[in-house]
Amino acid sequence: MRAPGAPGAAAWLAWAAAWLAGAARGGGPGAEPACAAPARGAARLCAEQAAAERWGRPAGGAGPRAWSLSSESLLDSFPIDPIQENYVRNVRNCIFSVAYPTPFKSRVLLVAVSKEVLENILDLDISVKEKADFLQFISGEKVTLGSIPLAHRYGGHQFGVWAGQLGDGRAHLIGVYTNRHGERWELQLKGSGKTPYSRNGDGRAVLRSSVREFLCSEAMHYLGIPTSRAASLVVSDDVVWRDQFYNGNIKKERGAIVLRVAKSWFRIGSLEILAHSGELDLQRRLLDFVIQEHFPSIAMNDSNRYLEFFSAVVLETANLIALWMSVGFAHGVCNTDNFSLLSITIDYGPFGFMDSYDPNFVPNTSDDERRYKIGNQANVGLFNLNKLLQALKPLLDPRQKQIFTELFKRKLGLLGENEEDNYLIAFLLNLMEDVKADFTMTFRQLSEITEDQLKKLHIPEEFWALQDLAKHKLFSEWVTMYLLRLNRNKDDSDIKRRKRMATVNPRYVLRNWIAESAIQKANLNDFSEVHLLQQVLQHPFHKQQAAEKAGYSVRPPDWARDLKVSCSS
Repeated sequence: MRAPGAPGAAAWLAWAAAWLAGAARGGGPGAEPACAAPARGAARLCAEQAAAERWGRPAGGAGPRAWSLSSESLLDSFPIDPIQENYVRNVRNCIFSVAYPTPFKSRVLLVAVSKEVLENILDLDISVKEKADFLQFISGEKVTLGSIPLAHRYGGHQFGVWAGQLGDGRAHLIGVYTNRHGERWELQLKGSGKTPYSRNGDGRAVLRSSVREFLCSEAMHYLGIPTSRAASLVVSDDVVWRDQFYNGNIKKERGAIVLRVAKSWFRIGSLEILAHSGELDLQRRLLDFVIQEHFPSIAMNDSNRYLEFFSAVVLETANLIALWMSVGFAHGVCNTDNFSLLSITIDYGPFGFMDSYDPNFVPNTSDDERRYKIGNQANVGLFNLNKLLQALKPLLDPRQKQIFTELFKRKLGLLGENEEDNYLIAFLLNLMEDVKADFTMTFRQLSEITEDQLKKLHIPEEFWALQDLAKHKLFSEWVTMYLLRLNRNKDDSDIKRRKRMATVNPRYVLRNWIAESAIQKANLNDFSEVHLLQQVLQHPFHKQQAAEKAGYSVRPPDWARDLKVSCSS
């Protein structure tokens, strides 16, 4: 049901067609409407071509077919900002503003695509990456017929303080695609130009941050962690100026765009802005839309549906944060505007994977108060959920603790229940903290070392992280406790344990130093390491010759300690 007074999809498409015709009218009544260039450098709406776009054989399909996006479900469900001009302003009484991407002025290069996203989510053959119109589409130069690009209005608490209106300041939701599996996916360009929510920004993203987002969103998927996905990454020669560390040292970088996909881009801040603005009817409408689209287990006629929704978000968010912790991932900017209502990982900025285990690990140099250190992520999650619904604390605390324990029991190969498991886990983490043991490889090498080697305290040289841990004076005491606990596993063997643990403890994660190596090469238009990392991170739990040759499982180099990342992207 369309919001009262809101134009429907047909009306917005008519407006877009009229707008396009006006832009093309310079040639008179017979002027070609297809690919006309609208004013203010907005994207070309190539209606004629997009109406029958053929981008190769859809994966799993019988042959070529038209491929299209639609904005109808969003345009029909919510009131849209009635102001059509694209300038920064305070927006009220709507969920979206119409905003077209701004194409790059220089040449555009395709850095990488995700084959799985293209074929399994978007039903496109991998050969599509060779087509010029596809490059135009993923760089914001074209918008397909049937889709009206939108910028989402939301607010948020940033570093614990209400920041007011935020919104998609450099992202455009270019349409919704329903694939052959019946799955609904929202496509969003990031770095595609200014919107009404750009505030003081230029609407762009740089290659440095875009490489990190592209690689990490896919890496998290293959680690089994709920996340948005990345379909493609392009880079231009457009100059973008950035003060990377906010120290006055402004540098010239290159503009880039990532095509991101997610089931939904709604976040806690989507609801917060409506509550703070007193737009309660619109807040209910948004809640009902999210529940109906994404929470099928909740009945729409249930008077307690909002409570059930919030309870589900609490549980799933607790699970997500525990999964982050289980692989040593720190998001870096856990603001309410970066927390998804679907409890998936979104908005990859100054994230980081721990090298040495340190609960105070902070990847974001902008986080002076260390609010978002890795050991505080559960508490920050609670803060964010309390902003979504007060009095959720009794729901989060016990569940968070239980989920954390279960995940780390799996990482240690423990079966069944034992009242000492929490102590065994905490004991190990304390040892790791004391000696700064590598988080990823400590657990991975525990998955590979035999019980007999542990019992003899014989740590082979290849297990460098365990050798570091063995320097702790209490290591032998922990090993004794661990082996006794493993002996209590029913119907288990050492081979089964190691095989089981190897499926939950990755050998490869996107460490900052590895990403930096790929970024430095990409800056020279050498995308080989981006492509290598794509392949390696698709199989993070399997030992790979190319990854070993590249040194992705060795001790991090000394220079990695000096690497810094920030919100400047």
